[in-house]
Amino acid sequence: MTIPVSSAAVIPTEESSRSAVSWGAIFAGAVAASALTLVLMLLGSGLGLTMISPWSNEGASLATFAVSTAVWLVIVQWLSSAFGGYVTGRLRTKWVGVHTDEVFFRDTAHGVMAWAVATLIIAGALGSAVSSTISAGVQATATLTAGATAATVAAASDGTPDAGDTGTGYFVDSLLRPADPRTPPTTASTGDATAEVSRILVNSTAKGEMSEADKTYLGQLVAARTGLSDTDAKARVDSVLKSINDAKVAAKEAADTARKTSATVAMIGALSLLIGAFVAGVGAALGGRQRDDEAIYLVS
Repeated sequence: MTIPVSSAAVIPTEESSRSAVSWGAIFAGAVAASALTLVLMLLGSGLGLTMISPWSNEGASLATFAVSTAVWLVIVQWLSSAFGGYVTGRLRTKWVGVHTDEVFFRDTAHGVMAWAVATLIIAGALGSAVSSTISAGVQATATLTAGATAATVAAASDGTPDAGDTGTGYFVDSLLRPADPRTPPTTASTGDATAEVSRILVNSTAKGEMSEADKTYLGQLVAARTGLSDTDAKARVDSVLKSINDAKVAAKEAADTARKTSATVAMIGALSLLIGAFVAGVGAALGGRQRDDEAIYLVS
């Protein structure tokens, strides 16, 4: 007795010998996205230069410029990704005998691949600029916080008497400024006093604070060189030390701001890239659907 068997169960499924990946369309979309990115980046650079002015209170603030730059980078990423994905979808070959859902998946994957190739092209062309931007915060923190101290300590260890080379020249001049500006310089010992004051300030900067013994001696030295009373000399020392501390705090705040800005730009850039991949996939799906619709219309 013969048992009937469904024909669908015995007919083997045939696999197409052609690859589902249209590399030509992918590379074409990637090149188109890269070219549009270059054009938009040049346009953004021109617009950014119009926001900057050498005159005070006439150009955009640093925060406004940074926010505008981040927003423009996001816009560039999305527009170029959408354009590259759409070009990829329109240029790929028509898949015959493929389910609609599979066509949608392939188009989306082609858009993402075009975005990935375009990203690699841009990263290769602008790799040094991107890496320097990301590391700017870390470098600024190390330079502004420790660079001045290292330089001044190195200069002091050499016994260099020139206070201007150590970055403490202005503060030394403030300390040794005579009470009466008409008083002529005394002797060559003024240079020795300048170098000694510089070394005291350098040592205090390296340690983070000035010892009471150094502060007392510095007050006596200032009083002897300037003609001020002990009380006024001590007050001048305290005022200059406060100025030095304020300068250190301002440098650390600037470094911290640079670090936070770099971190924000890096995170926004990463999120923008991920959204760009999604936009490229959507653009490719729309382009592929329009391409198939146009092909059906021409055939009919």
